[in-house]
Amino acid sequence: MATSSDKNPTDAEILDWVERFALRLSDVGSLPLIAGRILGWLMVCEPAEQTADEIAEAIGASRASLSTNLKLLTSVRMIGIVTRRGKRQRYYRIEEDAWEAVIRIKIASLASFRHMAEDGIALLGPQNDRTRRLELTRDAFSWLHDVFASAPPPHRDKEP
Repeated sequence: MATSSDKNPTDAEILDWVERFALRLSDVGSLPLIAGRILGWLMVCEPAEQTADEIAEAIGASRASLSTNLKLLTSVRMIGIVTRRGKRQRYYRIEEDAWEAVIRIKIASLASFRHMAEDGIALLGPQNDRTRRLELTRDAFSWLHDVFASAPPPHRDKEP
C-alpha cells in the first residue's frame, strides 16, 4: 500500500488495509469477516476506543451484524468495553493481549494432534510402518508444543 512519506494514509488506504486484514483472518478460519473488520478497525482507528455506531459507519456494517460480532469478540476477550462517566454509550477497544490469547488457543489446538497420534500408536501396537508415521506426527506436534511452551511472552512496551 502506497502512502505518503509522512505516514498519513488516506481513509481509503486504511479501510483497504482493514479489509485485507479481515479477509486474511477469515481465510485462516478464525473469525467471520465482520469480526475481522471490527478487529482490523480497532487496531488502526483514532481514537482507539469507538462506539458501535462509529465502528458500523467506518466498516460499513449493519447494526445487527455488528452487534452479533461485538458480542462474539467480547465473549472471547478480543475486545473490551469501556464506559465514560456521563455518557450512555459503550466504547469498544482491542485488548492488549488479544493476539497472544488467540495464538495460545491455536497452538494448543494444534498440539492436541500429539495426543491423537499417541492414541493411534497405542491402537496399532508394536513398531511397524503405520506406527512410525504416527510417531513422526507425534514428534512434530510435541516439538511445536515444547517450543511454544518455552518461548517468552511477547515484549510489550509500557506507555509513558
